[in-house]
Amino acid sequence: MAGKRAAGPQVGLSRERVLRGAAAIADERGLAALTMRSLAEALGVEAMSLYHHVANKEAVLDGLVEVVMAEIEAAVADLDAPEPEDDWRTAMRMRVLAAREVLVRHPWAPRVFETRTGTSLAVARYFDGVLGLMRRGGFSYELGHRALHALGSRALGFSQELFEPDGIEAPEEALAAMAEQVPHLVAMIRDATHGGAVLGWCDYQAEFEFGLDLILDGLERLRTKP
Repeated sequence: MAGKRAAGPQVGLSRERVLRGAAAIADERGLAALTMRSLAEALGVEAMSLYHHVANKEAVLDGLVEVVMAEIEAAVADLDAPEPEDDWRTAMRMRVLAAREVLVRHPWAPRVFETRTGTSLAVARYFDGVLGLMRRGGFSYELGHRALHALGSRALGFSQELFEPDGIEAPEEALAAMAEQVPHLVAMIRDATHGGAVLGWCDYQAEFEFGLDLILDGLERLRTKP
């Protein structure tokens, strides 16, 4: 029928283009908006054409991990970081914060990482580089192993946040009621917001770097322990 797009492979369509299109949808509209139908519409093809390049939505999500990891590796490669033998801590900090810059551009990425059931080779290669950096900085494999556990997802530029709300107003009467059950948390909220009573007040970048520095400082003490 005239004007109907064929369901076979489309000229110019590739797995990379499909995954980049998926990332663009997630960036612009959120992960919930990413479906095979919306992806096909964004690429101007029939949904069946996508299956020549990705088996299903789970394969798309697996591919999004590759997309993000490729951006992280490129960001790390562009760093003007010191050699790990000279200053492993600064080199590691720069690596992690470069990864975080990528994750900030793709706020949906942590959820994708957390829902993958297997370890991507791209992620494994990244952590191999993290461990290699520590080895060059004087870490034993035993301490490197513990360091990877301590860093966890933070090495990729994100960590699970304790509080999800973002800028939600908390009326004083609500805080007063909460104070009977969770007095220390309410006192912390009032102190941190200077009486503004707004949940989700955190500067997440500052909190991330605070936690990262605690870990790196602790690892340095262990690395140099007699």
